Amino acid sequence: MLLRTFLIGFLFAFSSLSVLAQVKYSNEFLKIGVGARALGMSNAAIASTNDVTSSYWNPAGLVRMEDDYQLAAMHAEIFAGIAGYNYFGLGLKVDDKSAIAVSLIRFGVDDIPNTARLIDNEGNIDFNRVSFFSAVDYAGVISYSRKTNIDGLTLGGNAKIIHRRVGDFSNAWGFGLDAGAQYVKDKWTFAAMGRDITGTFNAWTTDLDAETEQTFLATGNELPGSSVEVTVPELVLGVNRAFEITSKLALQTELNLINTFDGKRNTLFRSNFASMDPNFGIEASLNDKIFLRGGVGNFQVTTDISGNRLTTVQPNFGLGVKFSYFTIDYAFTNLGEVSVAQSSNIFSLRIDINKGQ
Repeated sequence: MLLRTFLIGFLFAFSSLSVLAQVKYSNEFLKIGVGARALGMSNAAIASTNDVTSSYWNPAGLVRMEDDYQLAAMHAEIFAGIAGYNYFGLGLKVDDKSAIAVSLIRFGVDDIPNTARLIDNEGNIDFNRVSFFSAVDYAGVISYSRKTNIDGLTLGGNAKIIHRRVGDFSNAWGFGLDAGAQYVKDKWTFAAMGRDITGTFNAWTTDLDAETEQTFLATGNELPGSSVEVTVPELVLGVNRAFEITSKLALQTELNLINTFDGKRNTLFRSNFASMDPNFGIEASLNDKIFLRGGVGNFQVTTDISGNRLTTVQPNFGLGVKFSYFTIDYAFTNLGEVSVAQSSNIFSLRIDINKGQ
């Protein structure tokens, strides 16, 4: 049923988006990711994910949780601390064949000065008229995962509610769907994740007071109005291979291919129809207690001032330690993509709870 929904959603999305007068990038805060494990592997996670963070990466992995309940949280400072990114997730096993999860994400820039009223009616600068506001994006995700009658195949889906707010001036509400699948065969796991399979539509409304409107007009700015933003569908394909080096040492490698269908992007592989961005991650584990991770991703193909072709890549690094029911993960990554010097240090926590503890 979920697989059929996945396919129908993609067909509906492309047919409906083609008749829109304007398609915009939106909800980019949902591309950041959750959990330091996956971030340390350069977001190559849709096949290996099997805990509460599967709600984000691939909901099909939720049913592979090893515990009855899992809690996860993450905080990150982005753009040299200008923006804050927070995640909280709760996952639980319904039975041996199904699991559900609830996730909350907040991305925001707080304490932005509003200088629209800096100058009073007499032309005097009055700093007491400066107020502050926040530009905040919220996402609430409800996820469901279930094993199928095909051995090794699990399916999952997300329902997302989006709320974006810029002070008291403007806000938007949106809704979208994701669908994912994982197939485990021996040491291999194959996965597919369709994000925003029907297109995620954000409807914006604006409410400016008369004084702010006058300031906009007096400074030559266009008055913002109501609009609709669309997050176009994205298909991620992944494969994971597990290796048992010794009785204590294990290794996992994963390759993800992120496919977008909104024309050429500055990715490694691109065409007029689609662009493909590869991510590769690796994880070594000792006694399933200590983890060392690395990855490469975010390949960008650009040209310099002389017209020479340049290809850049972003390496990531991560560590993890599991203490009984607690797992602490760390990732060194460049979420803000401003400069290497402003790379982010990401920590996340997961708590495992079983009945009868």
